[in-house]
Amino acid sequence: MSELNSTNAWPFTEIPAEEGLDINAIFGDSTDTANQGNPFEVQATTAAPAPAPATQEMPAAPAVEAAASMPAVAPPKEAPAPAQPESNAAAGNPIAAAFEQKTAENTKKGLLEKPPVFYHKGVKEDIEDASMTFEELRIRKSEDFTDLEEGKRVSWSVEYCGIRKEIKDPKGTTIISMKETIERSREFLEALKKSKEKDPCCYVKPKVEMKTKGNAAYKGRFGTLEEARESDKVICLIPSRDGRIYELRKMEQGEFIAPKNNVVDFSEIRAGFIPALPKIPAQLMGEIIAFFRSFMTESEENEAMAQIYWDKAEKRFFAYVPKQSVCKEEVEANLHDCPYDDEERYICYADIHSHNSMDAFFSGKDDRDECSTGLYLVLGRLDHFYPEIKARIFCGDSFVPIDPDTVVEGLERQFPREWLEQVSIRRKESVRVEKKRGFMDRLAEVKW
Repeated sequence: MSELNSTNAWPFTEIPAEEGLDINAIFGDSTDTANQGNPFEVQATTAAPAPAPATQEMPAAPAVEAAASMPAVAPPKEAPAPAQPESNAAAGNPIAAAFEQKTAENTKKGLLEKPPVFYHKGVKEDIEDASMTFEELRIRKSEDFTDLEEGKRVSWSVEYCGIRKEIKDPKGTTIISMKETIERSREFLEALKKSKEKDPCCYVKPKVEMKTKGNAAYKGRFGTLEEARESDKVICLIPSRDGRIYELRKMEQGEFIAPKNNVVDFSEIRAGFIPALPKIPAQLMGEIIAFFRSFMTESEENEAMAQIYWDKAEKRFFAYVPKQSVCKEEVEANLHDCPYDDEERYICYADIHSHNSMDAFFSGKDDRDECSTGLYLVLGRLDHFYPEIKARIFCGDSFVPIDPDTVVEGLERQFPREWLEQVSIRRKESVRVEKKRGFMDRLAEVKW
């Protein structure tokens, strides 16, 4: 037995190369996803009886001894021995290659269901209707991306798992057809085998070509009339100090300048205020209201003011009441020597003053006093349970009214949804009401 082990260390019979290796018999069909756990389970069960031929050759041990005594015959039998590792390696490579092939095919099958992705200026969005052409996609996206408005300046490409394809005919090529063309290619399957990305996306990317001089670049926007005149643009848009946009057209007859009524070349901007801080707490507003109401008595009522600060360190709002002289119609406050004049830590967020029992409105004196960029609030009707409140901002040289709810916590709170189930709305039918006849109507009917 020891001699047999020393001369025949590999107990399994070789598979001749001419018999081939049936990979499908090992892994099954690539479309069968029922047994994807361990591809070697089938091989293990079929290879179990392999040691049987080795046991049948055991009685042939004397023949091995005879071969040892005949050196002339031994070399031909030992010659194939060095090729055995190469045969085993050759048998291993197809298995590994088949495993890679099956993994890539399974990945490819999952990618077929994924929609392509529109990718432009950092924006990524699934293309739900991939049957549209690239030109149709450009038209649809030009509403959000103005640089895509001129179709002649836009080119398209598709990037998928490291493969890049340029679109030569955007008007006649659909997005899904290009995606499927890439997926059916051998190049794509090979790329999936090498890719480290488990779930690659099919990116559809527009590219805006550089503007060229001439008719394609006939329009421009400029800060001054002088800059517009020095440019090579035929149509120039220029802002004026009267707040309007003017259009300059350079023609052979001369320069034509007129106000631009339908301005679509600039983005729409609305005046307002977007807070960078939380809303002023309702509790703090309640304290300020109580302070203002303390100056309303049976004998007289006066105005008062306060400032609302934000503490950067403690992340909270608080109120500060400066020294002030008040009467019914106005407040004279001394804002010098404020202990919170430290811009590194505090922000003066809003000025707020009262109008006692009068309406909440901003007076002419308020317009003269509140000329610093900031937020301003006024409270009126303090004799009512719920007072009135108005808010506005000052920016540049203009006052802009804003909704107080933008900066102040309101009374709105969430309520149980089941409350709505208890209420049904009844619609009344409209009733025609005849006009009552008055004295003048009857007088008109009298025949004189």
